[in-house]
Parts: sequence; structure tokens; C-alpha cells
Amino acid sequence: MIEAKGLRKVYSNGAKQLEVLKGVNLRVDRGEVLALLGPSGAGKSTLLHLLGGLDIPTAGEVNIGGKPIFSLSDTERSRIRNEKIGFVFQFYHLLPEFDALENVLLPMLIMGKGGKAGRVKAAELLKAVGLEDRMRHKPGQLSGGEQQRVAIARALANEPELLLCDEPTGNLDSGAGRNIIDLLWELNKKRKMTLIMVTHDAEIAKAARRVVQIRDGAIV
Repeated sequence: MIEAKGLRKVYSNGAKQLEVLKGVNLRVDRGEVLALLGPSGAGKSTLLHLLGGLDIPTAGEVNIGGKPIFSLSDTERSRIRNEKIGFVFQFYHLLPEFDALENVLLPMLIMGKGGKAGRVKAAELLKAVGLEDRMRHKPGQLSGGEQQRVAIARALANEPELLLCDEPTGNLDSGAGRNIIDLLWELNKKRKMTLIMVTHDAEIAKAARRVVQIRDGAIV
């Protein structure tokens, strides 16, 4: 499904250079659940952003479905992100002036798939994540766990093949966090999508089918 080859990421600050990723190689099969485990500052989130084409590597390549995404134009890479990849972040990034249904509808509007059919689909996704009674609530009226469920529903709006999650339980208490992990695993089983999750929590990582540990910018 996705393969990283020799990924390096170096940030420059004047004469100083910080090498965050040091030639990472990673292959993830279709339908696999993978946890990227490591301490803060290990390079986990940087790797996830490169895998999703949100950032550009200093060196190396990422292939999604056999297609090298950094050889594509910005427009083509954006299209792949919107069509094939769903993102779930630690901070939910919901638009506060929109209700839950409207937040989930946004990716479909970008694809020109809004309208009545889009609203029906958004409602179905919110029902799938257990929020059928909260569709008209704005983010400020929802708990942290509920906001993360809205973010997950939004990530599923365009039926992605790949779901990338960056510390999706980092802002939640242990009970709500466990519920989010259970929901993600259930979605993986039902939809057969590939799931890659960044976490610093070894207990959460243990639930994945494979755990890759990252330390100091390298897979160990």
C-alpha cells in the first residue's frame, strides 16, 4: 500500500542543521494496522507527515500504491491526499463555526460531492462513529472524545485507502482514548483500510498488528 525509501528530513536554522529523519525505510501492506512508537522528538510525526505528502523530504521517496508521490506536481499530490488518504490529528482541527455534519461534509465539498447525497453520507459516517444524536452540535458543544470522533468521520468522508493518525488519543483521558482506539480498529476490520498510527504509548501500540519503534530519527 505504502513504501518509504531512504527518507531524510533536515531542518536548517541559519548555520545549524537538525536531522530529524535519518534515511528511514518502511513498507506497509494493504489492510495492515501499524503503530509507530517512540518518545517525543523521535521523528514519528515528521515521518507520518511525509508518508501522507503533507511535507517534502530532504531526500528519499514515498510510493503510494506504487506511485512515487514526490515526483508528482503539488496539484497531483493534493488530489492523491484528498482521494486516498485520511488524516486524524491529536488536535481535532474542526471548524468551530460549523456543526459536526458540516465538518464531515467539507472534504466531499472540496471534491465537488456535496449536496443532498453528501449530507446523507456525512450523516451515515457520524452514525458509524456513534454520533447520530450530535450531528447539529458545534465543536464547542462536544467533549474531546466526541470531537475526535467527528474528526475520524471527516477523515473517512472520501473513503480513503489509507488512514494516518497522529497521537489520536493524546488529548483524551484513558477511557475516551481506549474508545477511540477500539473505533479505529473496528473501522480497519470493516473497511479493510490501511491504518498507521503514531503514539508514544506502548499500551496503545500493543493493540496494533505490527509495531515499529523510532528513536533519534531512525527505526530501531
